[in-house]
Amino acid sequence: MGLRPGIRIAKWGRPPAPDGWTAWLTRPAPRSWRLVSLGVLLFVCVSTSLRENWGSDNAFVVKAAEALLAGVSPYEDKRFLYLPSAVLMAVPEALVPRSVLRWSLPVGMTGLTALGWWAALRLFGVPPTSRFAVGGLGLLALAYKPYANLVLIGNWTVISAAALPVALLLAHRRSWGAAGLVVGLAIACKPMLVPIGLLFVLARRWRGLAVAVAVPLGLSLVGALVMPSPSLFFTKTLPFLLQGQDAYALPWDASPIAVLPRLGVPEPVAVALAGAGAAAGLWAAWTRWRRPDAEGEGGELRLAETACMVMLAAFLVSRPSFDHYLLVVLPLLLATGAREGSMPRTPWFWLALVPQAALVPWPSELAHKRRAFRDCATLCGLAVLLARRARGSGRVTLEPVTTAGSPPRTEPECAAKPIRSASRTAF
Repeated sequence: MGLRPGIRIAKWGRPPAPDGWTAWLTRPAPRSWRLVSLGVLLFVCVSTSLRENWGSDNAFVVKAAEALLAGVSPYEDKRFLYLPSAVLMAVPEALVPRSVLRWSLPVGMTGLTALGWWAALRLFGVPPTSRFAVGGLGLLALAYKPYANLVLIGNWTVISAAALPVALLLAHRRSWGAAGLVVGLAIACKPMLVPIGLLFVLARRWRGLAVAVAVPLGLSLVGALVMPSPSLFFTKTLPFLLQGQDAYALPWDASPIAVLPRLGVPEPVAVALAGAGAAAGLWAAWTRWRRPDAEGEGGELRLAETACMVMLAAFLVSRPSFDHYLLVVLPLLLATGAREGSMPRTPWFWLALVPQAALVPWPSELAHKRRAFRDCATLCGLAVLLARRARGSGRVTLEPVTTAGSPPRTEPECAAKPIRSASRTAF
């Protein structure tokens, strides 16, 4: 007796067949590409080491470690804004001669950026020696102004920029406990990835969430026990941070809460608008998590876009929110370009990044201490574009199954689980 004819939905988990553009980008990069990309990275490192103001942000953390070694509370300096665990992480730097640190710090910053880029590429199955990998890293270092700024000041944001793609790669491989460990160590250095705890909640990975919370908490407890007056973190540092620091940081603060009042918007209105934007971003992250990826994909696009949306929502209300914060999400967003229909495949994505492009002769009104207006435009633009992608249209891909003696048959769409289109773009 023959089998009853029915339908079969294409299997999930197979890598989608690359289109012509993707196939060209994923081929091995020529030697000339590798030399040019390496030359750009070395140029940024050497030029940074030769400047007088190199490592200005890193110096605050090193100074805190030196204060700990001298028996003084690191929180006597109001510019040290990290958890007590960060002091322990900075002790090795405090023991390194300044002449060595001058040359090693830019290299370390570049290496961490490359690590995050590598993990973002591996999340989407892109070979690390491909044109996409080699050219993308060189283009990021050459054309994206906040990258050069991050390497110059040595801000520890780069740790989060490396940790987030690594954690997502581990999570995609079902190692949520290891992902929680990576996120926890990054938070111990700088509490920037705290919002990623929401991703563990959405995925219901409670063990990974517990690890992400326990690691910085335990290390901070150890740091507090070995330093004098750790209570200054709650009585002095935390209020200073929650107020958005002071006039020193205000010109560079790209948060809408700081930028809109500089444009004449009352501060309560700016706070309400930024809060509404962050709430909409969290809703978009939840919506994106509930929407599965297109047929043939393994869920990596959903994982990356949800994580980036959570971080962008946090940047809208965090005080301050500097230009280099976007490097936490930018490598992941760029790596999604390996998927057809992703956000980098639209011109709107690149239009949002134009305010951050290097070598653009911006007018003096948008340069130097007023560049926060451009930074805020990019932040809001990327948040809007990614939130727009949370919406999708469903369609069903069916394969007819036939048996001997029966004609091909396709069931109505309502008989199958809807599958989102892979070709939908941001608009």
